[in-house]
Amino acid sequence: MLRIRRVQERIESEYMGDEMKTPVHLYIGQEAIASGVCAVLRDEDAVNGNHRGHGHYLAKGGDLKAMIAELFCRSTGCSKGFGGSMHLVDTAHGNMGTSAIVGGGIPIGTGQALAFQMRRLDRVSVVFFGDGAADEGTFYESVNFAMLKRLPVVYVMENNGWAVCSPTAARQCAENVFHRGADPELLFTARIDGNDPELVRAAAEKAVARARAGLGPSFIECATYRILGHAGCLQQDPKGYRDPAEVEAWRERCPVRTYRDRLLEGGLLDPSALDRMEAEIAAEIDAAFAFARTSPLPTADDLHTNLFRG
Repeated sequence: MLRIRRVQERIESEYMGDEMKTPVHLYIGQEAIASGVCAVLRDEDAVNGNHRGHGHYLAKGGDLKAMIAELFCRSTGCSKGFGGSMHLVDTAHGNMGTSAIVGGGIPIGTGQALAFQMRRLDRVSVVFFGDGAADEGTFYESVNFAMLKRLPVVYVMENNGWAVCSPTAARQCAENVFHRGADPELLFTARIDGNDPELVRAAAEKAVARARAGLGPSFIECATYRILGHAGCLQQDPKGYRDPAEVEAWRERCPVRTYRDRLLEGGLLDPSALDRMEAEIAAEIDAAFAFARTSPLPTADDLHTNLFRG
């Protein structure tokens, strides 16, 4: 969680320098979800993130240098400089790609689960998406199909309360239908505090074990909050659509700080170890940004590579 947070803070602090020629959607405030879920996955398990996918990519083991190079649109980026922030791929660690289309990763992740099942592979597909994507019809179609086929897929809804500038209460009149409408034998569901990494991990362990046992899909709703704006850095966020008191209240529930304090108070982490973590992470981030800045841009010849020709 700390590593994801520090990477996001560095991106935010440098974004207005205009070297990163791509929109960014930062994950600050939601780190416990990706960290908790990916902690129970294997490299060969698949993850599909979304436009706010930096945390998913890093928690699943994605290469940091390649991610930062992608933000700088360099040829050493994880999508060779053509994808940008919203299209991160690292298949060696199960990062199967992210989509800028709202809800776009949901049917893709469902299809990957179907492929695992058909090929008799002991693998699980996890799909991360926001509350805005839960309004898309493809979400309900995918979950229904996953229940029908008992697919090894876990749907993780990161409910941060906002779809751009539209609050959840203005779009959804009741709790998500799957918490009450689905047969529990066909779909395991849980609604949890997404800022508590231990609760997230416990729910993910149950869902992943169920998937591996051939018992079908799961749906986990994680209540959380994006501390920064929808896109870009803090100063680019439109004013007036969120109550500052709401933002501050959630800032006090910061998953990184509250879990750090819990570990320190419980004697599971000492200040010197925390200092070493901070130093190691800072050095890694410095190296990643240096790598990105010194990497070459794609060339005109690169326009014709990695294309499918039917």
